[in-house]
Amino acid sequence: MASPTQGQVITCKAAVAYEPNKPLVIEDVQVAPPQAGEVRVKILFTALCHTDHYTWSGKDPEGLFPCILGHEAAGVVESVGEGVTEVQPGDHVIPCYQAKCKECKFCKSGKTNLCGKCSKIDPQAPLDKVCLLGSGVSTGLGAVWNTAKVEAGSIVAVFGLGTVGLAVAEGAKAAGASRIIGIDIDNKKFDVAKNFGVTEFVNPKDHDKPIQQVLVDLTDGGLDYSFECIGNVSVMRAALECCHKGWGTSVIVGVAASGQEIATRPFQLVTGRVWKGTAFGGFKSRTQVPWLVDKYMNKEIKVDEYITHNMNLADINDAFHLLHEGGCLRCVLAMEI
Repeated sequence: MASPTQGQVITCKAAVAYEPNKPLVIEDVQVAPPQAGEVRVKILFTALCHTDHYTWSGKDPEGLFPCILGHEAAGVVESVGEGVTEVQPGDHVIPCYQAKCKECKFCKSGKTNLCGKCSKIDPQAPLDKVCLLGSGVSTGLGAVWNTAKVEAGSIVAVFGLGTVGLAVAEGAKAAGASRIIGIDIDNKKFDVAKNFGVTEFVNPKDHDKPIQQVLVDLTDGGLDYSFECIGNVSVMRAALECCHKGWGTSVIVGVAASGQEIATRPFQLVTGRVWKGTAFGGFKSRTQVPWLVDKYMNKEIKVDEYITHNMNLADINDAFHLLHEGGCLRCVLAMEI
């Protein structure tokens, strides 16, 4: 059934960032009708992700101002443009920043989830929870299952115990890792991390030696897999260099600031270590996000446990402060003012 507002410009509330690091302003914005191939979605809930904070900070090379942040969301299709057949008004969807057109060479290759161009989900799934599967939680799980393909019995290190790092730990536990070592400079995170599968905790501030040497000593030669979930290029180097000679694999999950570069001695790679990166955990949005939603509905993966705060859109600046202070994993914002 067609939406009564199909073909019309609609007015919505949005939190607009006009300048880096300046408070966001709640504004009325006009949203044009969907054109051919487009979908207009009524966003009901969105979770704040550190990537939003990264863009707001001005460090994102692709960030432009003014802008409307938010990509970890869930909502209902309001109307569709000409030629759209896979969703219709009323469908519950998770908009994914990683597309899947099924037609470009990336999609056809079968080798990557990167696409040159919204996931329809179970209508029974609570949108205020599954919005998290549009970014962070999926990225962490997929980094383990799709990118690294961690095997049972592996020893794993996770650098950074925020939402993505905890999802990495959860994924590693599900994959049967024998040891999951969490690395963070905040000791308070360990008790929470244990609930997601972390078996040991290392605080780099407690050691005089470089963290990579600490981990090599702790694991009789190094990690089978390491995951950098911070976006710090020095930590990325440490995550590679703590891997075991001959087969250790390190996956870069965190997003570094504009202009940053990674470095290591070529010898680290010549002797068998592998450096990889991942986007959205390698998941293909249209087909695999609904699968993740089903796993959540079947209680096979955590989602609720990552949500530490619930607020309204009007409170977005307070929510950003909570996220920055480190005491918040995910804050879900309801779109009502």
